[in-house]
Amino acid sequence: MVVYRIFAILFLILPLTGFSQYVITGRIINQNDKKPVADASVFLNNATVGTKSGDNGAFTLTNVRPGQYDLVVSIIGFETVHQNIMVNDDMRLSDISISPKTIALAEVKIRPPGDRDRDLQTFKRLFFGTSEFAEDCKILNPELLDFDYDASTMTFTASSSDYLEIENKALGYRIKYLLADLKNDSKTGILYFEGTANFEELKGKPSVLRKWQKNRLKVYQGSSMHFLRSTINNSMETEGFRVLRLIRKLNPDSKGNSRDKYKETLVTKPWLSVNNFVKRTNIDGEYALGFDDCLYVLYAKKWAHPVAKDKALPQPNNPAFLDDPTATTVMFEEVYAYFDANGIIINPQSVLFTGVWGQSRVADLLPVDYVPGGGQ
Repeated sequence: MVVYRIFAILFLILPLTGFSQYVITGRIINQNDKKPVADASVFLNNATVGTKSGDNGAFTLTNVRPGQYDLVVSIIGFETVHQNIMVNDDMRLSDISISPKTIALAEVKIRPPGDRDRDLQTFKRLFFGTSEFAEDCKILNPELLDFDYDASTMTFTASSSDYLEIENKALGYRIKYLLADLKNDSKTGILYFEGTANFEELKGKPSVLRKWQKNRLKVYQGSSMHFLRSTINNSMETEGFRVLRLIRKLNPDSKGNSRDKYKETLVTKPWLSVNNFVKRTNIDGEYALGFDDCLYVLYAKKWAHPVAKDKALPQPNNPAFLDDPTATTVMFEEVYAYFDANGIIINPQSVLFTGVWGQSRVADLLPVDYVPGGGQ
């Protein structure tokens, strides 16, 4: 199915806090005999919403925020099913058919015993990142991970044969994560990973819960989720974000390393407004992010330079913004990156982040239905 999008200038959207929460119902059936499938896990990918199907195959998901989601159905012995849904009202889904899994023997690559320990440490550094919360993350079943390293291309890859059980004691989540693919290219410095995740809140004393809420808010503030939500909430500047135009071109005199690959010119004034790079589409709850050059996003509440906090101040002659450790460069691989009301990029291959957002990993991962001050 081809989806056609019509664009409109973005002006004022109702605050995110005013959005309703909806209910999704449906039924899981066996594709072969059309009988209901009980005890299947049904959840929204990267969210805290999930349940099990009943004896009649029926399920109900409650407290669903508006937005686009990947609905996942998973049960042992059956192929996992993904279904994209756009939620802007209560939904009754058509029956979801799942097929019995066909077992195939995977290729086994024999590597020296010491390699696995080293690979696991490499994986945890890439997967969790190096933020202050990374040390509080633990994989309970690392034996499900498969690693490979291609010395000729300097590429490290990883995947999991089943859901990893991850505990994040800093943010208070237990995450089930099925890693489809992780690829780290040491030559280009590009890391890409994708998977299916289900969040569950850990139990704790009131003092621990308060600590988790504080840490979650710390991760959220200045994040891509926070930024994208603020653009459609008409609160980008009051939330502390400042956006500049960054002109980036290939450097013909590059010596082949990532540091001098581009020549960059930062246009330090004027500050860009939301209407310069965000548009509404004709699909309810979906927005388009796009710009002819790169976007350079600063979060004033974490940045010391006074110009970021008060754009009326004189601009510096030397654009030291480019060296700011709290900034993010947004590079477009496609004309538009589409995102939903939850602040989640729908087509993640359309955009690349370098800087703070590019360094954010699973240790700083929040569920897509996270609400500051709320239960997630």
